[in-house]
Amino acid sequence: MNGSSTIATVRTSTMRTPAAIMKHVEFFHFRCFLLTKPFSSFPSSLPIDPEPPDHDLPLLLHSILSKPNWQKHPSLPKLLPSISPSHVHSLFSLNPYLLPQTALDFSYWISQKPTFKHSVYSYSALLNILVAYKFFGPADKIRLAMIKSSASIHESRFVFELLMEMNKNEQLHSCFKLSLRSYNFLLMSLSKFLMIDEMKSVYSEMLNNRVSPNIFTWNTMVNGYCKIGNVVEAQRYVTKIVQAGLNPDTFTYTSLILGHCRNKDVDSAFRIFRMMPSKGCRRNEVSYTNLIHGLCEAERVDEAIKLFEAMGEDFCYPTVRTYTVIVFGLCETGRKSEGIKLFEEMSQKGCEANAHTYTVIIDSLCKDNKVDEAREMVGRMLGKGLVPSVVTYNALIDGYSKHGAMEAALEVLGMMESNNCFPNERTYNELIAGFCKKNVHKAMAFLDKMLELKLVPNVVTYNSLIHGQCKMGQLDNAFRLLEMMKKNGLVPDQWTYSVLIDSLCKVDRIEEARNLFDSLKEESLKANEVIYTALIDGYCKVGKIEDANYLLDRMINQGCLPNSCTYNAIIDGLCNMKNMKEALSTVKKMAGMGVKPTVDTYTILIKWMLKEGDFDHAHGTLDQLISSGCQPDVLTYTAFIRAYCGSGRLKEAEDMMIRMKEEGVFPDSLTYTLLLDAYGCLGLMHSAFDVLKCMFDAGCEPSHHTYSILFKYLLKDRGTKDDSPAVNLVSNGMLFDHADVWKSMEFDTALELFEKMRQHGCVPNANTYGKLIIGLCKVGRFVVVQKLFDHMRDQGISPGEDAYNSLLNCFCELGMYDDAMIVVDLMIKSSQLPYLDSYRQLICGLYDQGDKEKVDTLFANLLRCGYSSDEVAWKILIDGLLKKGIADGCSELLSIMEKMGCQLHPNTYSLLIEGIDGA
Repeated sequence: MNGSSTIATVRTSTMRTPAAIMKHVEFFHFRCFLLTKPFSSFPSSLPIDPEPPDHDLPLLLHSILSKPNWQKHPSLPKLLPSISPSHVHSLFSLNPYLLPQTALDFSYWISQKPTFKHSVYSYSALLNILVAYKFFGPADKIRLAMIKSSASIHESRFVFELLMEMNKNEQLHSCFKLSLRSYNFLLMSLSKFLMIDEMKSVYSEMLNNRVSPNIFTWNTMVNGYCKIGNVVEAQRYVTKIVQAGLNPDTFTYTSLILGHCRNKDVDSAFRIFRMMPSKGCRRNEVSYTNLIHGLCEAERVDEAIKLFEAMGEDFCYPTVRTYTVIVFGLCETGRKSEGIKLFEEMSQKGCEANAHTYTVIIDSLCKDNKVDEAREMVGRMLGKGLVPSVVTYNALIDGYSKHGAMEAALEVLGMMESNNCFPNERTYNELIAGFCKKNVHKAMAFLDKMLELKLVPNVVTYNSLIHGQCKMGQLDNAFRLLEMMKKNGLVPDQWTYSVLIDSLCKVDRIEEARNLFDSLKEESLKANEVIYTALIDGYCKVGKIEDANYLLDRMINQGCLPNSCTYNAIIDGLCNMKNMKEALSTVKKMAGMGVKPTVDTYTILIKWMLKEGDFDHAHGTLDQLISSGCQPDVLTYTAFIRAYCGSGRLKEAEDMMIRMKEEGVFPDSLTYTLLLDAYGCLGLMHSAFDVLKCMFDAGCEPSHHTYSILFKYLLKDRGTKDDSPAVNLVSNGMLFDHADVWKSMEFDTALELFEKMRQHGCVPNANTYGKLIIGLCKVGRFVVVQKLFDHMRDQGISPGEDAYNSLLNCFCELGMYDDAMIVVDLMIKSSQLPYLDSYRQLICGLYDQGDKEKVDTLFANLLRCGYSSDEVAWKILIDGLLKKGIADGCSELLSIMEKMGCQLHPNTYSLLIEGIDGA
């Protein structure tokens, strides 16, 4: 509601003149009360505006309104596009002596403009003026308009607190108390946002003020409780309807249907539905839709469809919500094609899909890995004039983020912001989870952005970041995040600790992992199967099978049932210890515990059988895998291909590759690389490049190991031709040191590779150059790397972030800090983020050289790049300067951060102060 009809009604009401009002002595006392405590200040917090208003605009508006015939003022048409509800709120709040007729006229005038919509705050400020001048008739209408305009839980709470405070005021109680109508609309607003406690307060106040409820009041209370599934409490108000001599109506019974469905009791909902006609109540579209929704949530979709088709028997027709509920039910139960078909049929039946319906389809497409189709659906939605909600955009962002398409996800973020749709916590959680897969620095930067927007990070936020830091090998940062979330009042969950324990085990910090595991009791947290499995796997990886078995027994005794991953960890550990007999015994033991062996279980056994050259038993286990109902995966097939290639049985390796493709299993980079290496070993370079072509065609990126193998054979051919010592580097087939290849490679070898790739239809791309640069940087071949950078730019190819970071790290490792600074500048100009580890090395190196001025410039530029302030402090100040004992330098850089407005978490500040004082 934009308030225009309300304002129009109020304007035509009979009003007393200000002169007449001033004759009343009590007005002076009331005015004093108003000025000392304006009604708009009663709620504990008032979010006046998402954006601070232009303070000059309310002053300018007041100046215009103080003139006669203000509607004809020449400045108004120019100001109109800039006037927002916040400006109107400020105008009325800052000018409580504004004449009420003028305030009403202006409110009506502005409400007629298509771009303007009153907010609860602009209404509240107008209400203050009207009440102050005792314009109670118009004020009552504005009060109703304010209640109806509540668009969020915050706004509804603001209105509730304001009206309750006004109702308690003794001067107003007799002449401006809440009417039954106002109470009912307030209850309805609170019910909309499930504010049940506030509803109870309003209902109690009604009774205390001797305002008798009517059936609308009781129905609203019934509906409120039913929305949260509290049918027992709802029935109390149904009883009050009956006690008042009234009959429950269609609304009452429809609410009870909703309540039972929310309470997961669809059968009781059905009983109410069937009973309605016998009670003289017509079942309407909402009655049907509520029950259909309950059936869909209970995954009884066929029953829901049957009810949907029977609506015509009650002369009811499906609404857009009815269709949306069915479409959602079909999509959620895996019947997506049926859901999309029904969606397409809607318009043919005269029911146009709304934004919610489109969102259901978009979310379903994203979950089905059809993100581009989902993006097209958003375009179609916009073309119909529908406005996507934050839920719609979040579905799309989540789809892109899960596939690592973060540029596309950021485009969607930009689209939603340009359409004035504000991201919420879920938006940022999805982006953070996506960036954690690729670049944890960018993920951490979004944490800062969340805090800047006053969004509250939750356990999901921190778990994603902790996982991202662990994945990057930054365990210190992961534990800092753990402390940060605790300081913020969040309780780490089992997922938090499972990630940390698993990551400690992966870097052989088993004792620390065990200590963290033992600390769970102090945190009142019970270890689950994921946490136990992480630690058991850690023990197995370092050969401590006895410790792993002890933990397994403890796990079972604690009532935590092991899963297939738990047993697989032990089976793999036993295989590593070459104890195949015990491994097979464990497979039987897991089956005895009711845990079915998985494809991973069989693959572990197959891999070790093949390692021992036992092909017959490996094939027998493969047959067993298939007969058990499992399907071999890429790891299963790759184990066979590795074994065949290693023993020179290339034909069988080729057959296995064909078989896996026929089974719909796609080879990965390792699978292709093993086959490519086998061809190269036999001198079949044409076939090796054919494999590379297959990789390109399949969209499978070759790794730097793939390219090093190709170089190995190119160097071997060259060595054979010119009797070069390079031949000795590559004489042992697959068993060779990749570093030796990169050390031997020259720029012309790379050009030779590029030429052969082109001959076989593989055009070198950014990934090709990037992988070569990574391999060369690992052995410090920066001269060749620089030539490759020049060559790729000549080819119109831009270096990727990984390539730049490899070169930057190489220069830092070699102490070539001036060259490193050039790379940093190039990256920043390309909107790429250098790794903070390299920044740390660079800044510490420059300090060692005494180049303080360069450090200050470099650090200030770094802070403008959008890193998380806390992560910068952790990596550069704490892990860098303080660890090297450069406390003065740390203090100076901290001052730069403070001058540039960087906000650090109190925990980070404590670590810095402690480190500086300790130094």
